[in-house]
Amino acid sequence: MSNTFWTPLRRLTPARIGLARTGNGVSTRAVLEAGAAHAHARDAVHLSLELAPLLAELGELAAEQGLAEPLHIASAAADRRTYLTRPDLGRRPAAGTRFPEHPVPADLLVVVADGLSASAVRRHAVPLLRQLLTELPPGLTVGAPVVATQARVALGDHVGAALHARMVLVLIGERPGLSSADSLGAYLTWQPRPGVADSARNCVSNIRPPHGLTYATAARTLVNLIAGAREIEATGIRLKDTSGELRP
Repeated sequence: MSNTFWTPLRRLTPARIGLARTGNGVSTRAVLEAGAAHAHARDAVHLSLELAPLLAELGELAAEQGLAEPLHIASAAADRRTYLTRPDLGRRPAAGTRFPEHPVPADLLVVVADGLSASAVRRHAVPLLRQLLTELPPGLTVGAPVVATQARVALGDHVGAALHARMVLVLIGERPGLSSADSLGAYLTWQPRPGVADSARNCVSNIRPPHGLTYATAARTLVNLIAGAREIEATGIRLKDTSGELRP
C-alpha cells in the first residue's frame, strides 16, 4: 500500500506499521529505529531507581494530602543484577526489614515499585497518585506511601500485611517493549498477605500518556475497582471493571 495510506494511521499509534521495504527486507531506517528502541528497552530494565527525588516528591504530595511521610522498603534482591536473575527475591522484603511497630490500619496502601522500568515510575507514579487521591471517595483512609526497590508486584502483599492495609495498590514499571519503555502498571489486591495468587489481583496497565492511558482515565478506573472491591470484599477474577469508561 502507498505511504499516503499509512501516514494518518501512524499518527494514532507508536507501533511500527506499514514499514517501507527494500526487496525482501525492511528499510535501513526501520532497522536502525528498531535497534534504538531495543536499546531503550534494555536501558529501562537495567536502570536503577533514583530513590531520593522520588521520596521527596512523594513527601510533598503526602504533606498536601495529610498523609504520613513515605517509607522505603527494599526487596531481598541486593542489586539490579540479582533482581533480574532471581524474580523470587524481588517478591519478599530484605532480611531484617523493620516495619513500623504500631501501624495505623488503612483502607488503601499505595506501594510505588521500580519493577522493570524505573523510568516509568519516575515519570508517571506521582502524577497518577496525585490524580487518584483527588478522586477517592470521602472517608476512605490512605496509609503512608511506600517506595519499594528491586521489587516485584508480590512484595506489596508483604508490605500491605505488615502495615495492616485492607487493600494494596502497587504502581510498578512494566516490562518494556519496542514501542514503550516507560509504561506503568497498577495492581490492586484485597487483603494483601504473602502467598496471594495473581488471579486475586486486578491490573490496569499501559498508563503512559499520551500514547497509553491518561492519568485521569487510569485513576477513574482504579477508583471504580476500589469501590467494587470494598463492596464485594474481593479483587481479581471476582471483580470486573464495569464502568465502561473509554474516554481519554
